[in-house]
Amino acid sequence: MPRKQIHLAAHFPGVNNTTVWSDPAAGSHIEFSSFVHFARTAERARFDFLFLAEGLRLREQNGLIYDLDVVGRPDTFTVLAALAAVTDHLGLTGTINSTFNEPYEVARQFASLDHLSAGRAGWNVVTSWDAFTGENFRRGGFLPQEKRYERAREFLAATRVLFDSWRGDEIVADQGSGTFVADPDAGRFAVHSEQFDIAGRFPVPRSPQGRPVILQAGDSEEGREFAAADADAIFTRHATLDEGRAFYADVKGRLARYGRGPADLKILPATTFVLGDTDADARERAHVVRRQQVSGQTAIKFAEQLWNRDLSDRDPDGPLPTEDPVVGENTISKGRASVRMYRDPVATANEWRALAEAKKLSLREVVIDKTGRQNFIGTPATVAAAMDEFVQTDASDGFVLVPHLTPGGLDEFADTVVPLLQERGSFRTEYAGTTLREHLGLRP
Repeated sequence: MPRKQIHLAAHFPGVNNTTVWSDPAAGSHIEFSSFVHFARTAERARFDFLFLAEGLRLREQNGLIYDLDVVGRPDTFTVLAALAAVTDHLGLTGTINSTFNEPYEVARQFASLDHLSAGRAGWNVVTSWDAFTGENFRRGGFLPQEKRYERAREFLAATRVLFDSWRGDEIVADQGSGTFVADPDAGRFAVHSEQFDIAGRFPVPRSPQGRPVILQAGDSEEGREFAAADADAIFTRHATLDEGRAFYADVKGRLARYGRGPADLKILPATTFVLGDTDADARERAHVVRRQQVSGQTAIKFAEQLWNRDLSDRDPDGPLPTEDPVVGENTISKGRASVRMYRDPVATANEWRALAEAKKLSLREVVIDKTGRQNFIGTPATVAAAMDEFVQTDASDGFVLVPHLTPGGLDEFADTVVPLLQERGSFRTEYAGTTLREHLGLRP
Protein backbone atom coordinates (compact mmCIF):
# COMPACT_ATOMS: atom_id res chain seq x y z
CA MET A 1 0.00 0.00 0.00
CA PRO A 2 1.44 3.44 -0.92
CA ARG A 3 2.33 5.71 1.94
CA LYS A 4 0.10 8.65 2.69
CA GLN A 5 1.74 11.90 1.70
CA ILE A 6 2.34 14.41 4.47
CA HIS A 7 1.09 17.96 3.89
CA LEU A 8 3.22 20.69 5.44
CA ALA A 9 2.41 24.35 5.90
CA ALA A 10 4.42 27.13 7.53
CA HIS A 11 2.82 29.66 9.88
CA PHE A 12 4.76 32.91 9.77
CA PRO A 13 5.57 33.56 13.43
CA GLY A 14 4.78 36.99 14.75
CA VAL A 15 2.28 38.24 17.28
CA ASN A 16 1.68 35.17 19.43
CA ASN A 17 2.95 33.43 22.53
CA THR A 18 5.16 31.12 20.46
CA THR A 19 7.65 33.64 19.12
CA VAL A 20 10.75 34.28 21.22
CA TRP A 21 11.70 37.92 20.66
CA SER A 22 14.52 37.87 23.23
CA ASP A 23 16.62 35.48 21.13
CA PRO A 24 19.49 37.26 19.31
CA ALA A 25 18.47 35.44 16.13
CA ALA A 26 14.97 36.95 16.18
CA GLY A 27 14.22 39.48 13.44
CA SER A 28 11.41 41.73 12.33
CA HIS A 29 7.88 40.41 11.79
CA ILE A 30 6.90 43.39 9.67
CA GLU A 31 9.83 44.04 7.30
CA PHE A 32 9.34 42.42 3.90
CA SER A 33 12.75 40.75 4.01
CA SER A 34 11.49 38.57 6.89
CA PHE A 35 8.49 37.39 4.88
CA VAL A 36 10.70 36.68 1.86
CA HIS A 37 13.20 34.63 3.88
CA PHE A 38 10.44 32.58 5.49
CA ALA A 39 8.53 31.99 2.24
CA ARG A 40 11.61 30.98 0.26
CA THR A 41 12.63 28.51 2.97
CA ALA A 42 9.17 26.92 2.87
CA GLU A 43 9.25 26.76 -0.92
CA ARG A 44 12.69 25.18 -1.21
CA ALA A 45 11.47 22.57 1.28
CA ARG A 46 8.45 21.93 -1.02
CA PHE A 47 5.84 22.96 1.58
CA ASP A 48 2.22 23.18 0.48
CA PHE A 49 1.62 26.71 1.69
CA LEU A 50 2.58 29.65 3.87
CA PHE A 51 -0.01 30.90 6.34
CA LEU A 52 -0.51 34.41 7.74
CA ALA A 53 -2.70 35.08 10.75
CA GLU A 54 -4.68 38.30 11.12
CA GLY A 55 -5.04 40.83 13.89
CA LEU A 56 -7.79 43.42 13.49
CA ARG A 57 -7.04 45.29 16.71
CA LEU A 58 -4.21 45.42 19.20
CA ARG A 59 -5.17 43.42 22.26
CA GLU A 60 -5.29 45.14 25.63
CA GLN A 61 -4.89 43.92 29.17
CA ASN A 62 -5.62 46.08 32.19
CA GLY A 63 -6.08 48.97 29.77
CA LEU A 64 -2.58 48.65 28.27
CA ILE A 65 -1.47 47.20 24.95
CA TYR A 66 -0.81 43.50 25.39
CA ASP A 67 2.96 42.84 25.42
CA LEU A 68 2.94 40.67 22.30
CA ASP A 69 1.00 43.25 20.28
CA VAL A 70 3.39 46.19 20.47
CA VAL A 71 3.70 46.39 16.68
CA GLY A 72 0.71 44.42 15.41
CA ARG A 73 0.40 42.83 11.98
CA PRO A 74 0.56 44.27 8.46
CA ASP A 75 -2.31 43.77 6.02
CA THR A 76 -2.67 40.15 4.88
CA PHE A 77 -3.54 40.76 1.21
CA THR A 78 -0.69 43.23 0.76
CA VAL A 79 1.90 40.77 2.07
CA LEU A 80 0.55 37.78 0.13
CA ALA A 81 0.40 39.73 -3.14
CA ALA A 82 4.00 40.84 -2.67
CA LEU A 83 5.10 37.25 -1.90
CA ALA A 84 3.44 36.05 -5.11
CA ALA A 85 6.16 37.94 -6.98
CA VAL A 86 9.07 36.25 -5.17
CA THR A 87 7.77 32.64 -5.09
CA ASP A 88 6.73 30.24 -7.84
CA HIS A 89 5.00 27.25 -6.23
CA LEU A 90 4.25 27.94 -2.57
CA GLY A 91 0.59 28.36 -1.64
CA LEU A 92 -0.26 31.77 -0.16
CA THR A 93 -2.98 31.68 2.49
CA GLY A 94 -4.23 34.19 5.00
CA THR A 95 -6.90 34.78 7.59
CA ILE A 96 -9.67 37.13 6.50
CA ASN A 97 -12.57 37.84 8.84
CA SER A 98 -16.17 37.16 7.76
CA THR A 99 -17.71 39.38 10.44
CA PHE A 100 -16.25 42.77 9.58
CA ASN A 101 -15.80 42.42 5.81
CA GLU A 102 -18.16 42.16 2.83
CA PRO A 103 -18.38 39.22 0.37
CA TYR A 104 -17.90 41.31 -2.77
CA GLU A 105 -14.66 42.93 -1.63
CA VAL A 106 -13.15 39.74 -0.18
CA ALA A 107 -14.05 37.74 -3.30
CA ARG A 108 -12.49 40.41 -5.54
CA GLN A 109 -9.28 40.42 -3.49
CA PHE A 110 -8.93 36.62 -3.42
CA ALA A 111 -9.76 36.25 -7.12
CA SER A 112 -7.09 38.87 -7.85
CA LEU A 113 -4.55 37.09 -5.64
CA ASP A 114 -5.32 33.78 -7.34
CA HIS A 115 -4.63 35.37 -10.73
CA LEU A 116 -1.45 37.11 -9.54
CA SER A 117 -0.09 33.87 -8.05
CA ALA A 118 -1.22 31.58 -10.89
CA GLY A 119 -3.56 29.62 -8.63
CA ARG A 120 -1.95 29.61 -5.18
CA ALA A 121 -4.47 31.50 -3.03
CA GLY A 122 -6.01 30.15 0.18
CA TRP A 123 -8.46 31.73 2.63
CA ASN A 124 -8.71 30.93 6.34
CA VAL A 125 -12.30 31.89 7.14
CA VAL A 126 -12.74 33.16 10.70
CA THR A 127 -15.45 34.91 12.67
CA SER A 128 -15.28 37.60 15.31
CA TRP A 129 -18.05 38.56 17.68
CA ASP A 130 -16.46 40.73 20.35
CA ALA A 131 -17.52 44.37 20.46
CA PHE A 132 -13.96 45.45 21.33
CA THR A 133 -12.69 44.41 17.90
CA GLY A 134 -15.89 45.67 16.31
CA GLU A 135 -15.24 49.19 17.56
CA ASN A 136 -12.72 49.54 14.71
CA PHE A 137 -15.50 48.96 12.18
CA ARG A 138 -18.64 50.72 11.04
CA ARG A 139 -20.92 48.00 12.38
CA GLY A 140 -19.17 47.74 15.72
CA GLY A 141 -20.23 44.82 17.89
CA PHE A 142 -23.61 44.38 16.22
CA LEU A 143 -23.34 40.61 15.70
CA PRO A 144 -24.33 38.38 18.64
CA GLN A 145 -21.98 35.48 19.31
CA GLU A 146 -24.58 32.86 18.36
CA LYS A 147 -24.90 34.44 14.90
CA ARG A 148 -21.23 34.31 13.96
CA TYR A 149 -21.25 30.92 12.18
CA GLU A 150 -24.54 31.75 10.47
CA ARG A 151 -22.96 34.86 8.96
CA ALA A 152 -19.80 32.92 8.11
CA ARG A 153 -21.82 30.29 6.22
CA GLU A 154 -23.77 32.93 4.31
CA PHE A 155 -20.60 34.92 3.68
CA LEU A 156 -18.84 31.88 2.22
CA ALA A 157 -21.87 30.95 0.11
CA ALA A 158 -22.03 34.50 -1.24
CA THR A 159 -18.35 34.56 -2.20
CA ARG A 160 -18.71 31.19 -3.93
CA VAL A 161 -21.49 32.62 -6.09
CA LEU A 162 -19.18 35.50 -6.99
CA PHE A 163 -16.24 33.20 -7.76
CA ASP A 164 -18.50 30.98 -9.90
CA SER A 165 -20.31 33.80 -11.69
CA TRP A 166 -17.97 33.51 -14.69
CA ARG A 167 -18.55 29.78 -15.22
CA GLY A 168 -21.19 30.48 -17.88
CA ASP A 169 -23.95 28.33 -16.39
CA GLU A 170 -26.66 29.15 -13.88
CA ILE A 171 -25.92 28.23 -10.27
CA VAL A 172 -28.66 28.36 -7.66
CA ALA A 173 -27.94 27.52 -4.04
CA ASP A 174 -30.54 27.46 -1.29
CA GLN A 175 -28.85 27.99 2.06
CA GLY A 176 -32.04 27.86 4.10
CA SER A 177 -31.97 31.56 4.91
CA GLY A 178 -31.84 32.91 1.36
CA THR A 179 -30.98 32.36 -2.29
CA PHE A 180 -27.57 32.60 -3.90
CA VAL A 181 -27.60 32.78 -7.71
CA ALA A 182 -24.95 33.07 -10.42
CA ASP A 183 -26.48 33.93 -13.80
CA PRO A 184 -25.37 32.34 -17.13
CA ASP A 185 -24.59 35.89 -18.28
CA ALA A 186 -20.89 36.07 -17.34
CA GLY A 187 -20.23 37.78 -14.06
CA ARG A 188 -23.83 38.42 -13.00
CA PHE A 189 -24.88 37.41 -9.49
CA ALA A 190 -27.61 37.93 -6.93
CA VAL A 191 -27.53 37.12 -3.22
CA HIS A 192 -30.57 37.63 -1.00
CA SER A 193 -30.28 36.34 2.58
CA GLU A 194 -30.58 37.43 6.16
CA GLN A 195 -27.06 38.88 6.17
CA PHE A 196 -26.65 40.03 2.57
CA ASP A 197 -28.69 41.64 -0.19
CA ILE A 198 -26.38 42.23 -3.14
CA ALA A 199 -26.59 41.94 -6.93
CA GLY A 200 -24.49 43.01 -9.86
CA ARG A 201 -21.65 41.81 -12.06
CA PHE A 202 -18.42 40.48 -10.59
CA PRO A 203 -15.44 42.27 -12.22
CA VAL A 204 -12.75 39.56 -11.99
CA PRO A 205 -12.89 36.67 -14.50
CA ARG A 206 -12.65 33.12 -13.20
CA SER A 207 -9.24 32.55 -11.62
CA PRO A 208 -6.91 29.55 -12.09
CA GLN A 209 -8.34 27.62 -9.12
CA GLY A 210 -11.89 28.87 -9.67
CA ARG A 211 -12.01 29.76 -5.99
CA PRO A 212 -9.35 29.86 -3.26
CA VAL A 213 -8.67 26.88 -1.03
CA ILE A 214 -10.85 27.31 2.07
CA LEU A 215 -9.29 26.75 5.48
CA GLN A 216 -10.98 26.87 8.87
CA ALA A 217 -9.87 26.67 12.49
CA GLY A 218 -12.06 25.47 15.31
CA ASP A 219 -12.54 22.39 17.44
CA SER A 220 -16.04 23.26 18.64
CA GLU A 221 -19.11 21.40 17.46
CA GLU A 222 -20.05 24.34 15.24
CA GLY A 223 -16.51 24.56 13.88
CA ARG A 224 -16.35 20.86 13.04
CA GLU A 225 -19.66 20.97 11.21
CA PHE A 226 -18.70 24.14 9.34
CA ALA A 227 -15.45 22.49 8.22
CA ALA A 228 -17.20 19.28 7.13
CA ALA A 229 -19.65 21.25 5.01
CA ASP A 230 -17.43 23.90 3.48
CA ALA A 231 -13.69 23.73 4.23
CA ASP A 232 -10.83 22.18 2.29
CA ALA A 233 -8.58 22.04 5.36
CA ILE A 234 -9.05 22.49 9.10
CA PHE A 235 -6.51 23.52 11.73
CA THR A 236 -6.61 21.72 15.07
CA ARG A 237 -4.71 21.68 18.38
CA HIS A 238 -4.82 17.98 19.31
CA ALA A 239 -1.56 17.02 20.98
CA THR A 240 -1.60 13.22 21.22
CA LEU A 241 -2.08 10.38 18.79
CA ASP A 242 -5.27 9.23 20.51
CA GLU A 243 -6.79 12.73 20.54
CA GLY A 244 -5.76 13.25 16.94
CA ARG A 245 -7.26 9.96 15.76
CA ALA A 246 -10.53 10.68 17.55
CA PHE A 247 -10.80 14.15 16.01
CA TYR A 248 -9.78 12.83 12.58
CA ALA A 249 -12.43 10.09 12.65
CA ASP A 250 -15.12 12.45 13.91
CA VAL A 251 -14.62 15.19 11.31
CA LYS A 252 -13.99 12.85 8.39
CA GLY A 253 -17.10 10.93 9.41
CA ARG A 254 -19.23 14.04 8.92
CA LEU A 255 -18.26 14.55 5.27
CA ALA A 256 -20.56 11.98 3.66
CA ARG A 257 -23.75 13.83 4.53
CA TYR A 258 -22.45 16.78 2.53
CA GLY A 259 -21.62 14.62 -0.49
CA ARG A 260 -17.89 14.72 0.24
CA GLY A 261 -15.22 12.06 0.70
CA PRO A 262 -12.32 11.75 3.18
CA ALA A 263 -9.83 13.20 0.67
CA ASP A 264 -11.87 16.40 0.35
CA LEU A 265 -10.84 17.77 3.76
CA LYS A 266 -7.28 17.88 5.09
CA ILE A 267 -6.76 17.88 8.87
CA LEU A 268 -3.67 19.86 9.86
CA PRO A 269 -2.75 20.32 13.53
CA ALA A 270 -0.69 23.38 14.41
CA THR A 271 2.60 22.25 15.90
CA THR A 272 5.88 23.56 17.22
CA PHE A 273 9.18 21.71 17.08
CA VAL A 274 12.57 21.77 18.73
CA LEU A 275 15.48 19.85 17.23
CA GLY A 276 18.74 18.69 18.81
CA ASP A 277 21.78 16.50 18.20
CA THR A 278 20.28 13.96 20.60
CA ASP A 279 16.80 13.56 22.02
CA ALA A 280 18.08 14.65 25.42
CA ASP A 281 19.68 17.74 23.89
CA ALA A 282 16.40 18.59 22.16
CA ARG A 283 14.44 18.21 25.41
CA GLU A 284 16.87 20.53 27.16
CA ARG A 285 16.55 23.09 24.36
CA ALA A 286 12.76 22.79 24.45
CA HIS A 287 12.74 23.48 28.19
CA VAL A 288 14.71 26.68 27.60
CA VAL A 289 12.47 27.74 24.71
CA ARG A 290 9.27 27.25 26.71
CA ARG A 291 10.61 29.37 29.55
CA GLN A 292 11.58 32.05 27.02
CA GLN A 293 8.07 31.92 25.57
CA VAL A 294 6.38 32.16 28.97
CA SER A 295 8.23 34.65 31.13
CA GLY A 296 6.97 35.35 34.62
CA GLN A 297 5.20 38.46 33.33
CA THR A 298 3.58 36.51 30.48
CA ALA A 299 2.43 33.82 32.92
CA ILE A 300 0.63 36.45 34.97
CA LYS A 301 -1.03 37.78 31.80
CA PHE A 302 -2.33 34.31 30.93
CA ALA A 303 -3.60 33.76 34.47
CA GLU A 304 -5.42 37.12 34.38
CA GLN A 305 -7.16 36.08 31.16
CA LEU A 306 -8.59 33.04 32.94
CA TRP A 307 -9.28 34.56 36.36
CA ASN A 308 -10.60 37.85 34.92
CA ARG A 309 -8.84 39.62 37.80
CA ASP A 310 -5.84 41.87 38.23
CA LEU A 311 -3.08 39.50 39.41
CA SER A 312 -0.15 41.86 38.92
CA ASP A 313 0.80 41.54 42.61
CA ARG A 314 1.14 37.73 42.42
CA ASP A 315 4.40 35.81 42.26
CA PRO A 316 4.56 33.84 38.98
CA ASP A 317 6.84 31.34 40.69
CA GLY A 318 4.37 30.96 43.55
CA PRO A 319 1.01 29.19 43.87
CA LEU A 320 -2.09 29.69 41.76
CA PRO A 321 -4.83 32.03 43.03
CA THR A 322 -7.11 30.39 45.57
CA GLU A 323 -10.11 32.56 44.66
CA ASP A 324 -12.31 31.57 41.71
CA PRO A 325 -12.38 33.45 38.39
CA VAL A 326 -14.82 36.31 37.95
CA VAL A 327 -17.50 34.85 35.70
CA GLY A 328 -19.13 37.02 33.05
CA GLU A 329 -17.84 39.75 30.78
CA ASN A 330 -14.08 39.89 30.59
CA THR A 331 -13.00 43.23 32.00
CA ILE A 332 -9.27 42.49 32.18
CA SER A 333 -8.45 41.29 28.67
CA LYS A 334 -9.80 42.80 25.46
CA GLY A 335 -9.42 41.27 22.01
CA ARG A 336 -8.20 37.90 20.87
CA ALA A 337 -6.45 37.24 24.19
CA SER A 338 -9.82 37.25 25.89
CA VAL A 339 -10.99 34.36 28.04
CA ARG A 340 -13.69 33.49 25.54
CA MET A 341 -11.61 30.33 25.01
CA TYR A 342 -12.68 29.19 28.49
CA ARG A 343 -16.30 28.08 28.34
CA ASP A 344 -16.27 27.30 32.08
CA PRO A 345 -13.56 29.41 33.76
CA VAL A 346 -14.20 28.02 37.24
CA ALA A 347 -13.84 24.43 36.04
CA THR A 348 -10.68 25.36 34.12
CA ALA A 349 -9.20 27.06 37.18
CA ASN A 350 -9.91 23.95 39.26
CA GLU A 351 -8.21 21.85 36.58
CA TRP A 352 -5.14 24.10 36.74
CA ARG A 353 -5.05 23.88 40.53
CA ALA A 354 -5.32 20.09 40.44
CA LEU A 355 -2.40 19.94 38.00
CA ALA A 356 -0.33 22.24 40.22
CA GLU A 357 -1.01 20.10 43.28
CA ALA A 358 -0.36 16.79 41.56
CA LYS A 359 2.93 17.86 39.97
CA LYS A 360 4.01 20.48 42.52
CA LEU A 361 4.02 23.22 39.88
CA SER A 362 4.13 26.99 40.24
CA LEU A 363 1.73 29.32 38.46
CA ARG A 364 4.27 29.88 35.69
CA GLU A 365 4.93 26.17 35.30
CA VAL A 366 1.20 25.46 35.02
CA VAL A 367 0.84 28.11 32.31
CA ILE A 368 3.80 26.61 30.46
CA ASP A 369 2.12 23.20 30.65
CA LYS A 370 -1.38 24.35 29.66
CA THR A 371 -0.51 26.77 26.85
CA GLY A 372 1.86 24.56 24.90
CA ARG A 373 0.89 23.44 21.41
CA GLN A 374 1.43 20.01 19.91
CA ASN A 375 5.20 19.68 20.10
CA PHE A 376 7.70 17.49 18.26
CA ILE A 377 10.94 17.36 20.19
CA GLY A 378 14.01 15.29 19.36
CA THR A 379 16.61 14.63 16.72
CA PRO A 380 15.54 15.16 13.12
CA ALA A 381 15.11 11.37 12.81
CA THR A 382 12.91 11.24 15.93
CA VAL A 383 10.76 14.12 14.73
CA ALA A 384 10.42 12.71 11.21
CA ALA A 385 9.33 9.33 12.58
CA ALA A 386 6.81 10.87 14.98
CA MET A 387 5.26 13.08 12.29
CA ASP A 388 5.06 10.17 9.90
CA GLU A 389 3.28 8.04 12.51
CA PHE A 390 0.63 10.73 12.99
CA VAL A 391 -0.17 10.78 9.28
CA GLN A 392 0.15 7.08 8.49
CA THR A 393 -2.17 6.15 11.42
CA ASP A 394 -4.85 8.74 10.58
CA ALA A 395 -4.23 11.20 13.40
CA SER A 396 -3.72 13.99 10.84
CA ASP A 397 -3.03 14.65 7.16
CA GLY A 398 -0.07 16.86 7.92
CA PHE A 399 0.93 19.84 10.03
CA VAL A 400 1.06 23.62 10.20
CA LEU A 401 4.50 24.32 11.62
CA VAL A 402 4.86 27.28 13.98
CA PRO A 403 8.56 28.03 14.55
CA HIS A 404 9.60 30.02 17.59
CA LEU A 405 11.94 32.34 15.68
CA THR A 406 11.26 34.97 13.02
CA PRO A 407 12.22 34.61 10.22
CA GLY A 408 14.83 31.81 10.31
CA GLY A 409 13.04 29.35 12.57
CA LEU A 410 12.03 27.08 9.71
CA ASP A 411 15.53 26.69 8.25
CA GLU A 412 16.76 23.81 10.42
CA PHE A 413 13.59 21.81 9.87
CA ALA A 414 13.82 22.32 6.09
CA ASP A 415 17.45 21.22 6.02
CA THR A 416 17.25 18.18 8.32
CA VAL A 417 13.73 16.80 8.82
CA VAL A 418 12.31 17.25 5.31
CA PRO A 419 15.03 15.09 3.64
CA LEU A 420 14.24 12.27 6.10
CA LEU A 421 10.51 12.47 5.31
CA GLN A 422 11.42 12.33 1.63
CA GLU A 423 13.59 9.24 2.21
CA ARG A 424 10.58 7.57 3.86
CA GLY A 425 8.53 8.25 0.74
CA SER A 426 6.08 10.32 2.78
CA PHE A 427 6.82 13.76 1.34
CA ARG A 428 7.31 15.12 -2.14
CA THR A 429 10.75 15.78 -3.59
CA GLU A 430 9.34 18.11 -6.24
CA TYR A 431 6.06 19.93 -6.76
CA ALA A 432 3.84 17.84 -9.02
CA GLY A 433 1.36 20.61 -9.80
CA THR A 434 1.19 24.37 -9.94
CA THR A 435 -1.87 25.29 -7.85
CA LEU A 436 -2.48 25.02 -4.13
CA ARG A 437 -5.37 22.64 -4.78
CA GLU A 438 -2.97 20.34 -6.61
CA HIS A 439 -0.43 20.53 -3.76
CA LEU A 440 -3.15 19.44 -1.30
CA GLY A 441 -4.57 16.74 -3.55
CA LEU A 442 -7.98 18.43 -3.71
CA ARG A 443 -10.50 18.19 -6.50
CA PRO A 444 -10.60 21.19 -8.90
